[in-house]
Amino acid sequence: MLPVKKISKTRTRTRRSHHSLKATNYTLCQQCGTAKLPHAACDNCGYVNKNVSLDLNKEDAN
Repeated sequence: MLPVKKISKTRTRTRRSHHSLKATNYTLCQQCGTAKLPHAACDNCGYVNKNVSLDLNKEDAN
């Protein structure tokens, strides 16, 4: 059987409005000022908080 009435584009899109992607929340690193994810170590300097800091050994790709 076919549907009795076509569902309009507006009604379909309104129903799916919460399916959109949310923007990623970034914070600034307190040590170096670059953008990082909250509650995570900084990719640039390895800073987490005043008690914890990761040692990042960056190697040159020569």
